[in-house]
Parts: sequence; C-alpha cells; structure tokens
Amino acid sequence: MTNKQIHKLYLVLLLAYLVIPAPVKLQAQIPDSNETDYFAVFMQRKKIGYAIQSRVVAQGKVTTTERLSITIHRADTPVTMNASETSIETTLGQPLGFEAAQEMSAMTTKVTGTVDKQGMVSLITSTMGEEQKSSFEWPRGAVMAEGLRLLTLKKGLKQGTIYTANIFSPGILQAVDIKIEIGAKQIIDLLGRVVALTKVTTTYNMPGAGEITSTSYIDDELRNQEVIMPMAGIKVELLACAKEFALGENDVFEVIDKMFLPSPQPLEDVRSTKSITYHISPKPGTEKLRIPAGDNQKVQQLEDGKVIVTVEPVTAPSKVTFPYKGDDLAIMIAIRPTRFVQSYDKKIITLARLAIGSTDDAGIAAQKIEDFVANYIENKNLSIGYASAAEVAASRQGDCTEFAVLTAALCRAVGIPAQVVTGVAYVDDWSGFQGFGGHAWTQAYIGDKWVGLDSAFKGAGRGGFDAGHIALAVGNGNPEDFFNLVGTIGQFKIDKIIVTK
Repeated sequence: MTNKQIHKLYLVLLLAYLVIPAPVKLQAQIPDSNETDYFAVFMQRKKIGYAIQSRVVAQGKVTTTERLSITIHRADTPVTMNASETSIETTLGQPLGFEAAQEMSAMTTKVTGTVDKQGMVSLITSTMGEEQKSSFEWPRGAVMAEGLRLLTLKKGLKQGTIYTANIFSPGILQAVDIKIEIGAKQIIDLLGRVVALTKVTTTYNMPGAGEITSTSYIDDELRNQEVIMPMAGIKVELLACAKEFALGENDVFEVIDKMFLPSPQPLEDVRSTKSITYHISPKPGTEKLRIPAGDNQKVQQLEDGKVIVTVEPVTAPSKVTFPYKGDDLAIMIAIRPTRFVQSYDKKIITLARLAIGSTDDAGIAAQKIEDFVANYIENKNLSIGYASAAEVAASRQGDCTEFAVLTAALCRAVGIPAQVVTGVAYVDDWSGFQGFGGHAWTQAYIGDKWVGLDSAFKGAGRGGFDAGHIALAVGNGNPEDFFNLVGTIGQFKIDKIIVTK
C-alpha cells in the first residue's frame, strides 16, 4: 500500500508554483545579476521542508532554478524527496534548454534538454547511470520561467486582470495551459511578518486531471510570498522566509492516516467476491469527480454529483498470442518504453524472458509475470520515494508503485501492452488502518480486455487484483499520469457498498 506517488507530484507542482521570479526593468540590455529566495514548505501548518529559487542573468542568458526538498513520514518511516528544475532562456524569454532531477531515497532520475533554433528538443534521460537519448518538437507558444515573468510584467497587477499562458514543465516534459487572475490586495500574516500582498489565482489545466488551482500572494516586485494549494485533501503552503528557517529542522508529518478512506462496512474474503458496487459522494466544495471507466469497473455519474462504481474483475481470454500485432494506437502506446517503464532495459528483458518461460499464451505469460514480480521484490521498503522499473530491477526493493512499474515493464518487454493504474484498494489491517488506501497496480491488454494484475498484493499473500480495487487514474507510470489521482483522492467518501458473491 502506498501514497508516495502523490507526494512525488507535490514536488512537480510545488516547483511549478514558483515560476514567477523577481522582476527587473524591461530594457534591451539586462545587467548581470544573481538573486535567491527561500521558502519553508508546510502541510497543514507543519514544516516538512524547503524550497529555494534562484535567478541568474549572465552573458545574455537567464537561468532560473527551483529546488525543493520535503520529508514526510509513512507509518513512522521518514521519506525524503528532492527535486529541481532549471530553465535556460534568452533575456527575451526564448527557450534554450532545461534540466530536471528527482531524487527519491537512493533513486535519482535526471533529464537534460537543449532547444535548437528550429524548435527541436534534444533530450537525454539518465537513470542510475543509464542514458537514453530522444527528441521532440518544442510545444508551440510554450514558455518557461523567464517567458512567464515577462508576461507577468506586461500584464501587471491591476485587480481584475485575467490572462492565459502555456508553461513547459521540465519535470513532466510537457506544456500545461494556465489561467491567471489578479485579485485584490490583502493583509497577510507570514509567520509574524504582516504585509499587504496581491492575491493571484492560478488555474492549471492538467492533462487527464482537469483543473488544479493554487492561490499565491505576491509583493509589488512580483515576488511570491505565500503559495497555498489543496492536494488530496491536504493543505500545502510555501512561505517566503529567512534562509536559516527554511533550511532548519522539520516537523514530523505522518501522512498514512490522511490517505485512507474509511469503509462503511468491513469486507470479508474480497478475493472470492464477484463484484462490488460503491456509492461514492464528493466532499463539500469539491469539483466533479473524475473516475475512469474500463473493463474492470463501470461508472455511473448521477445528477447530484454522486457516482456509482461497480468493480467486476475480468478474466484473461485464453489462447491469445503475443507480442501484440494490432494497429490500435492507444494499445500500441502501452507497449512503448517510457522514463519509468524502461522495457528496453537489458536486465528487464532478461527478467521478462525468465518470468514467462516457454509459454506462448498471453494470459498465462501475464500471470507468470505477476507471480515473478511478487517474489522478485525482496525488500518491501517504505523509504523508497519513487523508483523506475530499471531501478527496481536492480535494487529489488520498494512497495506497490515499484511492483506496478516493474510488472508493466516486464509485460511490455515481451510485447504485452500494459499500463500502471493508481487508485485505492481495501485492506483489513495495515499499520492499524482498515479501509481503502492509496495503491498502485497494473493492467495488461489480453485479447480485447484489460486484465488487472496486482503483484504487490500477491506478494503479500492477498491473492492479487480483486473487486476491492477502485481505479482513479491510468497511465504509463510517469508523474503526469498521477495528477488525476492527486485531484481525486481525499475529495470523496464511500457511502455504501453492495457485495455480490
């Protein structure tokens, strides 16, 4: 059981909220400068880390770097996660390159991109010393930190001003549409420092997740002083402060209890259950629930905002050959390697062949892979922040997210389409909790059905995928695929459960 994929997204989103640096006058020649701001990061008023933002102008280039470090506790186990993003632009805001790094425990992933004059990006992705090169076209009209700063200077802070932008995030390697609304000045207490600041509301249109909104309070020089955002029902804040306080001691913040949903009734022998129907209602003040339908769950949206989800696991069809040779683009995408599901990795290919043996039946192969991963990960370590499949193959440690990405990678390595699913799953007793907790598993495309696989549950002796799983997001195991989960978990409750044996 895990919720760390959500906290990985905190890193990406929190960095995104720091993209408006200190201004300088609009002029043809911008003098060299070096500016640094420090922030303390809070969850529900407990300090959990810090953020550092720097902006360096030199030799006609503007380099903006945001660094973030947070430590949370899961079942009394501290997990520290670090991330950084750097954008390199001309003084006119034109993109030249970028870097992004994410470190979860001992696992580090780094991407470096260079943008040429034709708008093509040359990308190098490094994971555990292994490099992969690729390229893509720069999103038309997308800006980074300096481009957004210039737009902010142009628009000003007049109350009622509304404008839009398209921001490229190095952390998720894609552009995101945002809407910025300038509000009124307000008196804000910043850890005892009372100042008049302008309220700025930023709405991010996240792919697959809809809208996520943050509230910022900035001074007359456009420096962020406070950023507030609700994430998975938890209030997250960044407050500008002295360097010594930002880098000082953190509080203990336990997140396990905040990522569990109570069940209206205990569920017995879930593995043998044919189907379970969940009556779900959004919490007051939340947006419309976005729960995906699929082969394993049917979703009925009611007019009052409530949702009925019926989960009935499908069985893999027999005598389906692999590798997949169809031409369905969505299915073909589920075979391709990604940054976190590296099905091209030599060790993963070796493990996949070892797992499936001589079988030529896709359903049996997927089952063998599920069983193999269930036993392959030896150290079920809660301290792992978020590891890729290649990292898991090497370390043989992690929890449900590591099980899920490795299972997906092994499936893809032999030509079986597979996706990583995140949502909630029922547990009888985990660290003293009974109910539904954040979880990750895998689904493989066999014949014409997506079949659920849960190597983490199987490895824990719980049987595997069953009707006690509610999917909230489906993707390739990359950070951007979890945005829907971030926007949904903690925003609803389960009112009633109907079990069909």
